[in-house]
Amino acid sequence: MKFHLITLFPEACDAYLSASIIGRARKEKKISVTYQTPRDYALNKWGKVDERPYGGGPGMVMTALPVVRAVEKALKGRVSKSSAKSKNLNSHGRRNKVAVVWFSPSGKQFTNKEADKLAKYTDVVLVCGRYEGIDERAKKMLKTLASVKEYAVGEAVYTGGEVPALAIVDAVTRRLPGVLGKDASVEERRIASSAVYTRPETILYKDKKYKVPKVLQTGHHAKIDKWRKSK
Repeated sequence: MKFHLITLFPEACDAYLSASIIGRARKEKKISVTYQTPRDYALNKWGKVDERPYGGGPGMVMTALPVVRAVEKALKGRVSKSSAKSKNLNSHGRRNKVAVVWFSPSGKQFTNKEADKLAKYTDVVLVCGRYEGIDERAKKMLKTLASVKEYAVGEAVYTGGEVPALAIVDAVTRRLPGVLGKDASVEERRIASSAVYTRPETILYKDKKYKVPKVLQTGHHAKIDKWRKSK
């Protein structure tokens, strides 16, 4: 599976995506991560990709064409230039399934269910905006290239789209076969609890004993599942 991040700050993303489970998935070639920066496709010699908004208001807005061209570069050879609905066959003769993710506070909330849907795609392009956002016309242009999914990741507003993009790469990658070793390691596919315990059985802290719940030591799976559901 290929993730393509469109971002002005690839260095802000790569440290996280090179560590732990995600980093291992990249090394084992279960996923690949590429970056395109809109600055490389700016229409001026300074690499300037922002302008003042029409209608007034604070801040700056990212211009449309550098973003669209960065996505085009990311998907070069992955989709037909003529239509998002055409048969996009990869080198193995299988159809590429491409999604472009656009972040918006008013978008659909990204959930585990949406992560499962994205896990079925071969290519996911994550468009990370900055400043006051991206010229809306970019989204309309991108719809000619691939399916565009508009998501909000949580209810907070972030400085840029990089943090939501990292959350999506993480959530989707851990669903891919072999990434976590066992499918049961995906918490939401089993009975899990936000309260977890490990050794030692008793911890003494400031003259008070903190113990592991007895039910977790019984080995009685039905009772343990019932306890986890209650949590």
